[in-house]
Amino acid sequence: MSLVESIPVAEFGVINPKDTVRIERLLPGPIERIWAYLTEEQKRRQWMAAGPIELRAGGTVCHLFDNSRLTAKDDRPPAKYAAHAGPIESHGTVITCDPPRLLVYTWAEEMGEPSEVRFDLAEQGSKVLLTVSHSRILSRDAMLSFAAGWHTHLDILADRLNDREPSPFWPKHTALEAEYGKRVPAA
Repeated sequence: MSLVESIPVAEFGVINPKDTVRIERLLPGPIERIWAYLTEEQKRRQWMAAGPIELRAGGTVCHLFDNSRLTAKDDRPPAKYAAHAGPIESHGTVITCDPPRLLVYTWAEEMGEPSEVRFDLAEQGSKVLLTVSHSRILSRDAMLSFAAGWHTHLDILADRLNDREPSPFWPKHTALEAEYGKRVPAA
């Protein structure tokens, strides 16, 4: 069974509408713990990116990605992402911050027209439903990259929260990007 074949269908992101991907994960709570992994630099760097976030409307967001060092035994990125082999910096602006339930900010402002990321947290007993919605994605290629990226990063978060060793980032991202390519219609 391949890496992608072992993933439950419910864990894949939903493309809705064509410029948005939404991915949900049910994570071990409490809600304050998940909020901390979204907003505190030392915790966020374990699954996504380091860098400070000013938790107020108009606050700055700085993500310092180093996906090649995010997980153990990781390979270099595929040729398509060779420019991402080392640290990458990305900036945004907080739109809404309502701890510990909602965080919305712009994404990659330095790339021109920014997209938008929304994190919704909802308690479900002792667990927390985290919904990540990334919208205003301008191309199919970007959609495939973001869908695979969020899927991979959220799987790493779930593994870290459950004291499991995550799969290496780049091989998983590559397999997921190919799978999303089958799921996301061409323009």
